[in-house]
Parts: sequence; C-alpha cells; structure tokens
Amino acid sequence: MYPAYMPGLLHCENVWAATYTVGDAGGWTFNVVGWPNGKTFKTGDVLVFNYNPTEHNVAAVDKQGYDTCTVSEGSKTYQTGSDKITLVNGQNYFTCGFAGHCGANLKIVVNAM
Repeated sequence: MYPAYMPGLLHCENVWAATYTVGDAGGWTFNVVGWPNGKTFKTGDVLVFNYNPTEHNVAAVDKQGYDTCTVSEGSKTYQTGSDKITLVNGQNYFTCGFAGHCGANLKIVVNAM
C-alpha cells in the first residue's frame, strides 16, 4: 500500500514563465536588434516571433553566428511565421537566415537568467 502523498512524484512546471512577442506589434523585422533592451528574461520564458515566412525566418545561432551573421548547418531554423521558442539559461542568439537581413539588424541576443 502506498501513501497518498509521495514526495518523489511531485510534478512541477514553470508556471511563472512569461511570453514575449519579439518586436512587439511590429513583429520580427528589420532594426529589432534593440528590442530586448530594458527587459528582464528568465530561463523558460517564451519568445514569439511573428513574421511573413516568405520574407524572413528565425535561426537560433551561437555567438559566432550572431557576430558574423552566419547560419551554420547545426543551427535550428524556424520558418512558420509564428514561432515560439523557449529561452535557455544564458545568452540566446537569433538572426534571420535570409541573405543580408542579419546585417540589416534583423537579429537579437537575449540573456535569460
């Protein structure tokens, strides 16, 4: 017979996770690079990238990819036009993989704590 309460089987979720729409009403578009400024992000928060998938995509890249505007084969690329991406602890780097878009500041870095 098992007790009614089993401490090892408690299920928890991050119910305090916030959802942010990247670029606010303007969405994922050029010159969004400063959008994270002044915001506090936590591990588990969700970023929503809204855009026209015939014009943009979202690539989760590393620091080098962000700095050089290079999307490597190992990078995860999203292209639905309404992508939801959960932040991991530390720096999260995103850019658009369309030619020239990253260089036009269609990229962000988000630090999640």
